[in-house]
Amino acid sequence: MKPVVTFGEIMGRMAAPENLRLRQTRNIEVTYAGAEASVAASICNFGGTARYVTALPKHALAEATMDSVRAVGIDTQYVLRTDEGRLGLYFLETGANQRPSNVIYDREDSAIAITPAEAYDWNAIFDGAQWLHLSGITPALSENAANATLVAAQKAKEAGCQVSIDLNFRGKLWKWDSSKSARELAQETMRQILPLIDVVIANEEDCHDVLGIRAGDTDVHSGALDTSRYPEVARQVVEQFPNIGKVAITLRESLSATHNNWGAMLYDAATDSPVFAPLDADGNYQPYQIKNIVDRVGGGDSFAGGLIFALITDELSAPQIAVKYAVAASCLKHSIKGDFNYSSRAEVEALMGGSASGRVVR
Repeated sequence: MKPVVTFGEIMGRMAAPENLRLRQTRNIEVTYAGAEASVAASICNFGGTARYVTALPKHALAEATMDSVRAVGIDTQYVLRTDEGRLGLYFLETGANQRPSNVIYDREDSAIAITPAEAYDWNAIFDGAQWLHLSGITPALSENAANATLVAAQKAKEAGCQVSIDLNFRGKLWKWDSSKSARELAQETMRQILPLIDVVIANEEDCHDVLGIRAGDTDVHSGALDTSRYPEVARQVVEQFPNIGKVAITLRESLSATHNNWGAMLYDAATDSPVFAPLDADGNYQPYQIKNIVDRVGGGDSFAGGLIFALITDELSAPQIAVKYAVAASCLKHSIKGDFNYSSRAEVEALMGGSASGRVVR
């Protein structure tokens, strides 16, 4: 399998243990994570090949981040090591019941934020590759990072790769142009990148914040979604950017911090047809009920990794099977601590086949 390239920041994840508030704890659990690295990890854990590109400082903590991605088989040969810039961090407290999880970012002047696009060897990076995955998080970091994301997409298209992007709007990060609001800056920047994209991944909030598209009067915070409105959201995305061939929208119903319903829709522009997953025995949409979430951070990235892997795997590439695989993969991620999805392809396919009881496998 030709490699999938992902480009973006990897950080130190500083998490309060269990469900403690950050102000309560004096012991921080340290792991390493980032959206694009998480996608690469999923692809490798499913049996694919992934190549991760970022910029990192030259010190032991940065080496630890590389150890974490190499451990799952990710190719890191094109990671830049810089004399300037720092390792980005984020601090996480995991919510429970009606108290939401909370993230504090500490990413200013990180290595990837100050590294210009021309520092990366794009021709070598895309040599032999078939796909590039990006997110809306990296261009939110700085003007340098936004330009590097745009150049990565341009170079990938020149190399004949498919390009996907998860819109991933993060209002706390879009601050590098103080003359614009976070939404204005995100919309202006992402509209330069989207003409180069083949597959868009988003949720309803992303579509609204980045593209100004809403699913009617659906309220994502109410715990119930009107799925009939989402095909029209996807059609509006394609109307704005006719180069986009597929739009995947994740469908999360948040009943509480620890109880979500989870599913997705995949829209194929070529056939003007939406498909949903998971389905009940009668073929109707019926989301997974995840009632005891262990860690939802990285859930969307595990969906993206599952979808990309399915679309480049012949026997999984049909739209209905691909979205079914991606949803099952990301459902399993909610049971795994940390950002990476350590589920195997066999485990994902078992859940797709109905093995959802959680019984011990002996």
